Amino acid sequence: MKHHALREASKVGVGLVAADLISTLLLAGTGFFPFTIFGITWESAVVWPVVVLDLILIAILSHYAWNMRLPIESPREKTLLLAVGTVFLIVAFLHLVRVAFGWDLIVANTGIPEWVSWLGVLIAGYLSYASFHFALHKH
Repeated sequence: MKHHALREASKVGVGLVAADLISTLLLAGTGFFPFTIFGITWESAVVWPVVVLDLILIAILSHYAWNMRLPIESPREKTLLLAVGTVFLIVAFLHLVRVAFGWDLIVANTGIPEWVSWLGVLIAGYLSYASFHFALHKH
């Protein structure tokens, strides 16, 4: 995949995560919690962890989409991208292991369905791939 396609996918990802962040804050502000969607009951206790995760994802995807200068010459940035890629690879692997072994995942007394792990494999896998791609890209 060319780096331009990865950048465009990152831009779409920023939009999706920003929409999730805004909708989470709006729902929290209107007292909409708790509610159940796709088999997951969301309590008001999950609002701030979701906000923090969304902000981290927006920062990473924004960097990939608009601030990445190729080829990367800074050892500091290469090291950061390799570390981020490794963390996301581990997260994707753990989601895949959860699906393979049928492990139950319970967060704040809420059972998380298996489809969430499939989504986690795709998102974390993409972020890992993009991180390694940009860190090891040579012109």
